[in-house]
Amino acid sequence: MDQPLPFEIPNVTVLLQPEEQVLEIPRHKVKNVKQLLKYLGIRECTALVARGRELLTPDRAVLPHDNLLVRKVTSSG
Repeated sequence: MDQPLPFEIPNVTVLLQPEEQVLEIPRHKVKNVKQLLKYLGIRECTALVARGRELLTPDRAVLPHDNLLVRKVTSSG
């Protein structure tokens, strides 16, 4: 039987659009929006990041258990 961990490792849930892909990212890997985009391999100028109805700038903190939307906004052709 698996033993529960003595602590929980918080994740950040990201909805990546337009792919409609949901990702769970360990919070310790992404402390702010800039790090999140780098982790996802997305340049800052090519995506919008939102928490609820609030757009987030690259310097904004990513919080444990956050639910974020990352929307790619570049033209593809």
